[in-house]
Amino acid sequence: MDIQTIDQAYNQLQTQAGQSTQALQILAGKLQTAAGNGDTQAREWLLDLREVALSFQAEQQQVTALLQAIHNSVMQESGAAAPEISTQPAQAQPQSSGFFSNLLNSGFGQAVASGAGFGIGDDLVKKIF
Repeated sequence: MDIQTIDQAYNQLQTQAGQSTQALQILAGKLQTAAGNGDTQAREWLLDLREVALSFQAEQQQVTALLQAIHNSVMQESGAAAPEISTQPAQAQPQSSGFFSNLLNSGFGQAVASGAGFGIGDDLVKKIF
């Protein structure tokens, strides 16, 4: 698998996560409107939707942790120091060349190193509720 394919797959995953987030926000808005108009079932469904959003959040946090673990493992194999998980772009650059170096310098590698998520996280839960 080449770096361009990895970046493309990662970008598609981010796009899909954005679409999922938008769909959840639209549904939450409709349920909030219905609940505001006195629909008692809508309030209960809104609470159910919150549970779904929290489930998505937990899943995406686990995916992010997996990607960061893979990234750190690749960094160690390439001889570069693995960066701490943070929200800032990683400053460590691998010293080797080849596939791993290219992977770490790709958009995917930089996003993972910086701790980038996929869009369904604390912000989504806060926006919906």
